[in-house]
Amino acid sequence: MPLPENGQAWPPALLQPISKTLSEWSAWYEGTPEALGSVYSTQQRDATAPDRAGGLRGFMHRMWWGRQPSGSAERADQSHIPIAADLARVSADLLYADAPELSTEHKENQTRLDLYLPDIHAGLAAGAELGAVLGGRYHRVTWDRQLLNHSFLSTVDADAAFPEFRWGRLVAATFWYVLSDDKASQTVWRHLERHELDDNGDGLILHGLYEGTRANLGMARPLTEHPTTEPLAEAIDAQGALVEGRTPGLAIAYIPNQTPQRRWRQHPIGRHLGRSDFDGVEPLMDNLDEAFSSWMRDLRIGKGRIIVPAYMLRDNGPGMGAAFDMDRSVYDTLNIPDAEGKVPPIIPQQFAIRYEEHQATCQEIVRQIVQTAGYSAQTFGESSDASGAMTATEVKARERRTFRTRDRKVRNETPAITALLTKMLAIDTAVFGAKGLDPSEPITVTFADNIEDSPLTLAQTSLALFQAKAASTNTLVAMMHPEWTDEQVTTETDLIFTEQQTVTDPFSLG
Repeated sequence: MPLPENGQAWPPALLQPISKTLSEWSAWYEGTPEALGSVYSTQQRDATAPDRAGGLRGFMHRMWWGRQPSGSAERADQSHIPIAADLARVSADLLYADAPELSTEHKENQTRLDLYLPDIHAGLAAGAELGAVLGGRYHRVTWDRQLLNHSFLSTVDADAAFPEFRWGRLVAATFWYVLSDDKASQTVWRHLERHELDDNGDGLILHGLYEGTRANLGMARPLTEHPTTEPLAEAIDAQGALVEGRTPGLAIAYIPNQTPQRRWRQHPIGRHLGRSDFDGVEPLMDNLDEAFSSWMRDLRIGKGRIIVPAYMLRDNGPGMGAAFDMDRSVYDTLNIPDAEGKVPPIIPQQFAIRYEEHQATCQEIVRQIVQTAGYSAQTFGESSDASGAMTATEVKARERRTFRTRDRKVRNETPAITALLTKMLAIDTAVFGAKGLDPSEPITVTFADNIEDSPLTLAQTSLALFQAKAASTNTLVAMMHPEWTDEQVTTETDLIFTEQQTVTDPFSLG
């Protein structure tokens, strides 16, 4: 299938409901009042008056971030708790706080995987955080001879992709990049990159340049008309596909965050996409910001002030008017009449700060957000009644919900990473002429265990196994030092045997 035809609506109309929700989740991740206010106030303006009483539009109208502040004072009361960013960060850390283990029995392949690992770890960790926000992300096998002498991974955000699925599997995708957006002329230049399979099952990568508007793709232009795409002009054939790198399989993979999809279950594309950690908790995050803003407002208006007669305050001067300052020690002026010649009183003013009520409300909302997103409260630092150090088993028991969510995500990550690594080996062979690689050899991806027992707990377990004669010395050393290689374990085992020899062989003397 070629690149999109001229004059199409862009993003495609089929993606409109998905793109709208992705923008909402992106605003929560960004976490600025401007982004949140823009998303929800726009949805509020789109809601017609009859719809505001109920339904989805009425619900959006009631969102706290959708209100229109009437003045600077009300706008200053809008505070934000970045719980959405915390959810995304925790999701990525659970998967990639430590690098996964990439292993294969093929020696040359293993050497190449070890070369890939540092960049792959960094790219997967960053991609996993964005995937938790947008419900998934795309990773792409990329090569650039001027940068590296081997292939590497790059990430494409889910809100800049038009995927195509067959039987629930990705068969093609079109990515787009906004190269320039001229507000004066309302002209938008886009670079489109399409990935698909040819009749032989080899991956094709097509490139196109379009000049249009924010809502329309516009007309296709030669790649040479923009400096960003100009270097690609000599690398493509007449159909716009890259000549090199045509190896079996797509050069991209879509990794869903969580499955199954519940919001777009009936949508032809959306039903195959992943589910965001924010899905279903947007109202709770909105409630949290409202409760926290109320708390902060109590702090501002609860500052101690005094009300005094007007003659005790400093005048701003003729024609200067009067201004209200929330931080002034003296609250405001009042024309208090003299009471039978007596001096007007000085009135203290101190409002109550309802910190206990606000704290309890915010904590309960956070608990609901974390639980609905699929995590345990302990993962986010909630205190427990347990005293002393806990073993890894005890930690996992308390955070069972978190680790079950992690296992669900690992099942989505593993096959996609394996496919990407296989494609990277094929690209290195075809494009860079790497010798001795065999992309057909199986690759095993093992995720690190983020919770480890303390050395004391491991030592006690090792002692029990040693006394029960249930494990060899080599196994016990490997248990105490899981990060060691086989050579390091063997060396340490030999040293232990050497130190345990108490009687010297007399024939070895002299």
